[in-house]
Amino acid sequence: MKFGKEFEGQMVPEWQQAYMNYPCLKSILQEIKNSRIRARTEGTLRPKKSVNRNFSGLTKRYSRAASYLELESQDIMVSTGIGEDGFERYETSIMKVAEAGRESELVFFKTLDLEFDKVNHFYRSKVDEMVKEAVALNKQMDALIAFRLKVDRPSSPWTCSETVAVDVDALDSKEQKRKSLADVMEIQVDESNGKDSTKESTSEASSVLDRIRLNKTQETPMSTIRNVLKLSNQEELKFTRENLKKIEERLKNAFIDFYRKLRHLKNYSFLNTLAISKIMKKYDKIASRNAAKPYMEMVDKSYLTSSDEINKLMVRVESIFVEHFASSNRSKGMHFLRPIVKKERHRITFSTGFFVGCLVSLVIALVLFIHARNILGTEGQKLYMETMFPLYSLFGFIVLHMIMYASNIYFWKKYRVNYAFIFGFKEGTELGYRPVLLLSFGLGTLALAAVLINLDMEMDPSTNDYKTITELLPLFVVAIVMAISVCPFNIFYRSSRFFFLAVMFRCIAAPLYKVSLPDFFLADQLTSQVQALRSLQFYVCYYGWGDFRLRRNTCRSSDVYNTFYFIVAVIPYWSRFLQCVRRLIEEKDISQGFNALKYLLTIVAVCLRTAYSLNRGNVWRIAAWVFSALATFYGTYWDIVHDWGFLHNPSKTWLREKLLVPNKAVYYVAMVVNVVLRLAWLQTVLDFQSSFLHRETMIALLAILEIIRRGIWNFFRLENEHLNNVGKFRAFKSVPLPFNYGEEEDSR
Repeated sequence: MKFGKEFEGQMVPEWQQAYMNYPCLKSILQEIKNSRIRARTEGTLRPKKSVNRNFSGLTKRYSRAASYLELESQDIMVSTGIGEDGFERYETSIMKVAEAGRESELVFFKTLDLEFDKVNHFYRSKVDEMVKEAVALNKQMDALIAFRLKVDRPSSPWTCSETVAVDVDALDSKEQKRKSLADVMEIQVDESNGKDSTKESTSEASSVLDRIRLNKTQETPMSTIRNVLKLSNQEELKFTRENLKKIEERLKNAFIDFYRKLRHLKNYSFLNTLAISKIMKKYDKIASRNAAKPYMEMVDKSYLTSSDEINKLMVRVESIFVEHFASSNRSKGMHFLRPIVKKERHRITFSTGFFVGCLVSLVIALVLFIHARNILGTEGQKLYMETMFPLYSLFGFIVLHMIMYASNIYFWKKYRVNYAFIFGFKEGTELGYRPVLLLSFGLGTLALAAVLINLDMEMDPSTNDYKTITELLPLFVVAIVMAISVCPFNIFYRSSRFFFLAVMFRCIAAPLYKVSLPDFFLADQLTSQVQALRSLQFYVCYYGWGDFRLRRNTCRSSDVYNTFYFIVAVIPYWSRFLQCVRRLIEEKDISQGFNALKYLLTIVAVCLRTAYSLNRGNVWRIAAWVFSALATFYGTYWDIVHDWGFLHNPSKTWLREKLLVPNKAVYYVAMVVNVVLRLAWLQTVLDFQSSFLHRETMIALLAILEIIRRGIWNFFRLENEHLNNVGKFRAFKSVPLPFNYGEEEDSR
């Protein structure tokens, strides 16, 4: 693999603008190469005398140790200065600028210096952030140790031998003053015998615990109510084993996340240093110079390479984590800090291919079975479409949505959209597109096998009913899917299943939980699965109150069923509406109010279209037309302008300034397809009829079009979110800490 691709592949996606612009530097080198070829062809490339070098002796400071001959023999000279922002700035002077083709080389070093200044500046600012975070973690560890001692010995007075000083930052920095538990208690430890010499009282020893409160990091409905009532969400310290376990878990996650940041920052330094080394070697080769050595000497002395704060922090974090969170078991501790990257298993690919083969075989068998028995022409065909087809269509909707999600993951990975970070998946637990395809094709094979077994239109002549076992097959498949979803054992991607169930619960409980991106993203997915939810409603009615042995039910003639037919369709949009209201109140973002209005319009449109499909009549039809048109126009505008970030620059290309897909036509096609697929509701009010399509088939096709539209929407929505993160260099989520020292501590 070429270094350029390897360099891009190892970048932190959200920091990609802060890395060396390696492709740009390569393109300048190519121009240098071309200019030298042209000069050599024209016979103008001749070495000039050193007297023609760029004169800079009065303005640049060179090393006194460097002799005149050494300066004359160098191709470049790098000088260091301080910019207006207080950061180091580097400037490279070319010693022989009069040679033909050297103009491109001036541009090269100008660009290289700017890129290196950018990298050096970014690295220093991130190191400063890590040092501040280390100080905060240090104080948290002090409180944890005090808390442990209080829990272990609640009745006994403290002694100095029970205290531990934890130094997380371990830096020789004058800017950061560390205050450990030992400092607070004014303990002086004798290194020769390990005994303390303090004689402070018990009240002074417990001063740390007197100044802290326990933060509630996990929001609950009760905490939301307390916030509404403007009550404090901080808990008084209760020295129990249960609280200690929760605190340790929170701090453990905080240290893991902090260590991951350090690893990314260390890799950032290494990659950029390597990129500079590679590009300078290329320059020397193309320009026939010896500039790499002096330039790399400057790089080695810069903060990017010479700073060892990150290494010190990593060593200290490893030591503290192993001692306090892994029972001094280093292999166990490092397993948490450096989780093993999951490798794609060949059995997943094999199993996916196996299920695809099974699915294709079952489809062919189904077509042959229908044709051989002339099922479409039998008397039971209409009854089958009204009873069994809605039951099995549920699996079709789910499988199609999973396939669309798998394709989203594939293209997100291809264009380096950090979907795992955006969704907040725990590191190493996110599913790739292969496992999602495996699950979708596995479910499709199971459902299609049930369809084939169940495809029997004939009654038993002696009992006048259908086979009970085969009639219960759809219910069995639903039961299997639900059982796997809630299975507590570590099978079938347990972490992903539980993550999905947790987000689903927060969607249902909106607005009692703070809204995060996974919450409203899943709620948006549910708005495209209205027909699947109605299929679940039909399951309850058909198997609960219908006579499935005779394939009879009174669902559609029941007022209760028709009422819930409205309610079930509205639930996803209502959940999304409540999420927008919550964000409007919390974030004071007026755009969330307009977004809530969009879902309110959609609720009205869906109710009116449903009422028209059940009752008919011109009044219902006109009302459905008006509100559906308003909801469609509003929703389309919001999709393209706000969710995708397009149409903000009408004078240019109508697209964003930054795009991940190179072919711009993809974005224009996506906008057109989104508009067309959003107009699928027209079939509901136009009463389009087809002699070869049953009403249930038409409903299923419209639901399929909406799922496809949602799949397209998913890619561009997350692309826009990713580019927002890139613009803010937001590569990590803040991890809540368990302890709060209060305002008096923060002011010190």
